[in-house]
Amino acid sequence: MIGILLAEDQAMVRGALSALLGMESDFEVLGASADGEAAWRDLQRLKPDVLVTDIEMPGLSGLELAQRIQRHQLPVKVIIVTTFARPGFLRRALDAGVLGYLLKESPADHLAQAVRKVHAGGRAIDPDLAVEAWSEADPLNDRERQVLRLAGEGVSAGDIALQLNLSHGTVRNYLSEAIGKLGVGNRIEAYRLARQKGWL
Repeated sequence: MIGILLAEDQAMVRGALSALLGMESDFEVLGASADGEAAWRDLQRLKPDVLVTDIEMPGLSGLELAQRIQRHQLPVKVIIVTTFARPGFLRRALDAGVLGYLLKESPADHLAQAVRKVHAGGRAIDPDLAVEAWSEADPLNDRERQVLRLAGEGVSAGDIALQLNLSHGTVRNYLSEAIGKLGVGNRIEAYRLARQKGWL
Protein backbone atom coordinates (compact mmCIF):
# COMPACT_ATOMS: atom_id res chain seq x y z
CA MET A 1 0.00 0.00 0.00
CA ILE A 2 1.15 3.54 -0.78
CA GLY A 3 0.47 5.86 2.17
CA ILE A 4 -0.58 9.35 1.03
CA LEU A 5 -0.92 12.68 2.86
CA LEU A 6 -2.88 15.49 1.18
CA ALA A 7 -2.20 19.19 1.81
CA GLU A 8 -4.84 21.49 0.29
CA ASP A 9 -6.47 24.56 1.85
CA GLN A 10 -9.76 24.41 -0.10
CA ALA A 11 -12.06 21.99 1.72
CA MET A 12 -14.00 20.92 -1.39
CA VAL A 13 -10.85 20.17 -3.41
CA ARG A 14 -9.30 18.39 -0.41
CA GLY A 15 -12.40 16.18 -0.08
CA ALA A 16 -12.50 15.45 -3.82
CA LEU A 17 -8.80 14.50 -3.97
CA SER A 18 -9.17 12.33 -0.88
CA ALA A 19 -12.17 10.50 -2.39
CA LEU A 20 -10.45 10.13 -5.76
CA LEU A 21 -7.24 8.65 -4.33
CA GLY A 22 -9.15 6.55 -1.80
CA MET A 23 -10.81 4.63 -4.66
CA GLU A 24 -7.46 3.14 -5.71
CA SER A 25 -6.93 -0.32 -4.19
CA ASP A 26 -3.19 0.21 -3.63
CA PHE A 27 -3.52 3.65 -1.97
CA GLU A 28 -4.24 4.59 1.64
CA VAL A 29 -5.04 8.25 2.35
CA LEU A 30 -3.52 8.70 5.82
CA GLY A 31 -4.65 12.30 6.32
CA ALA A 32 -5.63 15.60 4.72
CA SER A 33 -4.10 18.85 6.04
CA ALA A 34 -5.68 22.29 5.52
CA ASP A 35 -2.42 24.28 5.50
CA GLY A 36 1.34 23.90 5.19
CA GLU A 37 2.22 23.98 8.91
CA ALA A 38 -0.43 21.33 9.68
CA ALA A 39 0.94 19.24 6.80
CA TRP A 40 4.46 19.52 8.26
CA ARG A 41 3.24 18.20 11.63
CA ASP A 42 1.14 15.46 9.96
CA LEU A 43 4.12 14.37 7.83
CA GLN A 44 6.17 13.62 10.92
CA ARG A 45 3.29 11.92 12.74
CA LEU A 46 1.82 9.85 9.88
CA LYS A 47 5.04 9.16 7.89
CA PRO A 48 3.40 8.87 4.44
CA ASP A 49 5.23 7.59 1.36
CA VAL A 50 3.88 10.41 -0.84
CA LEU A 51 2.75 13.98 -0.11
CA VAL A 52 0.27 15.50 -2.60
CA THR A 53 0.24 19.27 -1.98
CA ASP A 54 -1.09 22.51 -3.43
CA ILE A 55 1.28 25.49 -3.80
CA GLU A 56 -0.75 28.40 -2.40
CA MET A 57 -1.69 27.62 1.21
CA PRO A 58 -1.83 29.73 4.37
CA GLY A 59 1.23 29.73 6.65
CA LEU A 60 3.59 27.63 4.58
CA SER A 61 3.27 27.24 0.80
CA GLY A 62 3.65 23.88 -0.92
CA LEU A 63 7.05 25.01 -2.26
CA GLU A 64 8.25 26.03 1.22
CA LEU A 65 6.96 22.72 2.57
CA ALA A 66 8.95 20.83 -0.11
CA GLN A 67 12.07 22.88 0.73
CA ARG A 68 11.67 22.06 4.44
CA ILE A 69 11.24 18.35 3.65
CA GLN A 70 14.43 18.49 1.56
CA ARG A 71 16.38 20.31 4.31
CA HIS A 72 15.30 17.76 6.94
CA GLN A 73 15.84 14.86 4.49
CA LEU A 74 12.45 13.31 5.22
CA PRO A 75 11.88 10.10 3.19
CA VAL A 76 8.65 11.33 1.57
CA LYS A 77 8.16 11.92 -2.15
CA VAL A 78 6.38 15.17 -3.10
CA ILE A 79 3.82 15.80 -5.84
CA ILE A 80 2.49 19.31 -6.39
CA VAL A 81 -1.01 19.64 -7.84
CA THR A 82 -1.75 23.27 -8.70
CA THR A 83 -3.67 25.68 -10.90
CA PHE A 84 -0.44 27.62 -11.53
CA ALA A 85 1.03 26.80 -14.95
CA ARG A 86 4.06 28.97 -14.18
CA PRO A 87 7.51 27.81 -15.26
CA GLY A 88 9.15 29.60 -12.32
CA PHE A 89 7.12 27.57 -9.83
CA LEU A 90 8.12 24.33 -11.55
CA ARG A 91 11.82 25.25 -11.53
CA ARG A 92 11.69 26.07 -7.82
CA ALA A 93 9.74 22.86 -7.15
CA LEU A 94 12.36 20.76 -8.97
CA ASP A 95 15.16 22.54 -7.06
CA ALA A 96 13.34 21.54 -3.84
CA GLY A 97 13.36 17.88 -4.85
CA VAL A 98 9.71 17.67 -5.97
CA LEU A 99 9.19 14.63 -8.23
CA GLY A 100 5.66 15.31 -9.47
CA TYR A 101 4.09 18.54 -10.79
CA LEU A 102 0.56 18.34 -12.22
CA LEU A 103 -2.01 20.95 -13.12
CA LYS A 104 -5.47 20.70 -11.54
CA GLU A 105 -6.98 20.69 -15.03
CA SER A 106 -5.24 17.36 -15.82
CA PRO A 107 -7.49 14.28 -16.20
CA ALA A 108 -8.22 12.62 -12.83
CA ASP A 109 -6.44 9.34 -13.68
CA HIS A 110 -3.17 11.25 -14.23
CA LEU A 111 -2.88 11.83 -10.48
CA ALA A 112 -3.09 8.11 -9.59
CA GLN A 113 -0.53 7.33 -12.33
CA ALA A 114 1.73 10.10 -10.99
CA VAL A 115 1.53 8.78 -7.41
CA ARG A 116 2.58 5.29 -8.55
CA LYS A 117 5.36 6.61 -10.77
CA VAL A 118 6.79 8.95 -8.12
CA HIS A 119 6.51 6.26 -5.42
CA ALA A 120 8.59 3.98 -7.68
CA GLY A 121 11.27 6.70 -7.91
CA GLY A 122 10.27 8.27 -11.23
CA ARG A 123 9.16 11.78 -12.15
CA ALA A 124 5.70 12.95 -13.23
CA ILE A 125 5.92 16.46 -14.65
CA ASP A 126 3.40 18.20 -16.92
CA PRO A 127 5.30 17.95 -20.26
CA ASP A 128 4.31 21.35 -21.73
CA LEU A 129 5.29 23.12 -18.55
CA ALA A 130 8.60 21.24 -18.35
CA VAL A 131 9.66 22.59 -21.76
CA GLU A 132 8.70 26.15 -20.80
CA ALA A 133 10.40 25.96 -17.40
CA TRP A 134 13.86 25.77 -18.91
CA SER A 135 13.34 28.56 -21.42
CA GLU A 136 13.61 31.44 -18.94
CA ALA A 137 15.73 31.48 -15.79
CA ASP A 138 14.68 33.24 -12.58
CA PRO A 139 16.99 36.28 -12.28
CA LEU A 140 16.21 36.95 -8.59
CA ASN A 141 18.22 35.70 -5.64
CA ASP A 142 16.51 34.55 -2.42
CA ARG A 143 16.90 37.88 -0.58
CA GLU A 144 15.60 39.93 -3.53
CA ARG A 145 12.64 37.53 -3.76
CA GLN A 146 11.87 37.88 -0.03
CA VAL A 147 12.09 41.69 -0.07
CA LEU A 148 10.07 42.02 -3.29
CA ARG A 149 7.34 39.69 -2.01
CA LEU A 150 6.91 41.73 1.19
CA ALA A 151 7.01 45.05 -0.71
CA GLY A 152 4.38 43.77 -3.15
CA GLU A 153 2.17 42.77 -0.20
CA GLY A 154 2.25 46.40 0.97
CA VAL A 155 4.86 46.12 3.75
CA SER A 156 6.89 49.35 4.10
CA ALA A 157 10.67 49.35 3.57
CA GLY A 158 11.18 50.11 7.27
CA ASP A 159 9.03 47.15 8.34
CA ILE A 160 10.76 44.86 5.81
CA ALA A 161 14.11 45.91 7.32
CA LEU A 162 12.85 45.04 10.83
CA GLN A 163 11.28 41.76 9.73
CA LEU A 164 14.36 40.52 7.85
CA ASN A 165 16.91 42.06 10.21
CA LEU A 166 18.39 44.27 7.48
CA SER A 167 19.21 47.97 7.28
CA HIS A 168 16.81 50.33 5.50
CA GLY A 169 19.46 51.00 2.82
CA THR A 170 19.99 47.28 2.19
CA VAL A 171 16.25 46.80 1.64
CA ARG A 172 16.26 49.67 -0.87
CA ASN A 173 19.26 48.10 -2.64
CA TYR A 174 17.55 44.70 -2.92
CA LEU A 175 14.42 46.35 -4.32
CA SER A 176 16.32 48.39 -6.90
CA GLU A 177 18.34 45.29 -7.89
CA ALA A 178 15.09 43.33 -8.41
CA ILE A 179 13.51 46.19 -10.39
CA GLY A 180 16.64 46.45 -12.55
CA LYS A 181 16.88 42.71 -13.20
CA LEU A 182 13.22 42.52 -14.21
CA GLY A 183 13.51 45.59 -16.44
CA VAL A 184 10.46 47.38 -15.04
CA GLY A 185 9.77 50.86 -13.67
CA ASN A 186 8.90 50.29 -10.01
CA ARG A 187 8.44 47.74 -7.22
CA ILE A 188 4.72 47.15 -8.00
CA GLU A 189 5.48 46.27 -11.63
CA ALA A 190 8.39 44.11 -10.46
CA TYR A 191 6.13 42.26 -8.00
CA ARG A 192 3.43 41.70 -10.67
CA LEU A 193 5.89 40.41 -13.25
CA ALA A 194 7.69 38.12 -10.80
CA ARG A 195 4.34 36.70 -9.59
CA GLN A 196 3.19 36.12 -13.15
CA LYS A 197 6.42 34.24 -13.97
CA GLY A 198 6.18 32.15 -10.79
CA TRP A 199 9.38 33.60 -9.33
CA LEU A 200 7.71 34.68 -6.07
